[in-house]
Amino acid sequence: MRLFAIFGDPVAHSRSPLMHNSVFKHLHVNACYTRVHLQDGSRLKETFFALKLSGANVTVPHKEAAFEACDEVRGFAKKIGVVNTLIHEHGKLIGYNTDADGFLYAIAPFEPINNVLVLGAGGTAKALVRKFMDEGICVSVLNRSQGRLEYFETLGIPTHTWNSMPQQSFDLVVNTTSAGLCDNEYPVPLALLEPLIATCRYCADAIYGKTTPFLALAQQHHKISKDGADMLLGQGVLASSLFLEKQFNNKQIETHMKKSFLL
Repeated sequence: MRLFAIFGDPVAHSRSPLMHNSVFKHLHVNACYTRVHLQDGSRLKETFFALKLSGANVTVPHKEAAFEACDEVRGFAKKIGVVNTLIHEHGKLIGYNTDADGFLYAIAPFEPINNVLVLGAGGTAKALVRKFMDEGICVSVLNRSQGRLEYFETLGIPTHTWNSMPQQSFDLVVNTTSAGLCDNEYPVPLALLEPLIATCRYCADAIYGKTTPFLALAQQHHKISKDGADMLLGQGVLASSLFLEKQFNNKQIETHMKKSFLL
């Protein structure tokens, strides 16, 4: 039996085992998927091989550490320095990123989107910003501190801290921070966030499985919004395709992965 896992801190909330095990079951794949609570991202590679994994997903806060752990990085992940999917290939750790395409899958009903504000500056934010840029969408980043904005500044896009954000309207505001995952916090102070939500068209949160304070505020302002469930599904389908060495098409995988959301 092949073993797969998701690494994160926290990770107990993750639906990834349900999703991937549903695919394995219905496609008759001899494999199992579990969770691994990893606090120290620098131990990701040794833990991966110690558990004899065939592949893994990586969630917050280890996506950049996963990039550093890889022997080889392929595709979009090379561009952004962020990995969320790992494959064991001939004794080497190979990294990919499926987050960005998964997010585009999720927001397809929102089109057209011309300008986006991304809240946060971590691995998910990096993936989404580069994908938005590739799609020709104007994107800005808002983060608590200046330090983590350096990467985005090198891309030549507008960046702001909580103290420097001007009043501006966006088609879409996206929360990529962990605010609201295990607490009742907003991703940015309410006095700053509320005008941004009041004037945007859509809101999306990378967090899934609960109505975060960010999404609750969007609903109060009657904004069309989504949590991270569709993004999770989209990236999961692409990751599963890699796990299964593209033996099955994405539609087959999606059909069976969707069944897990009914559990």
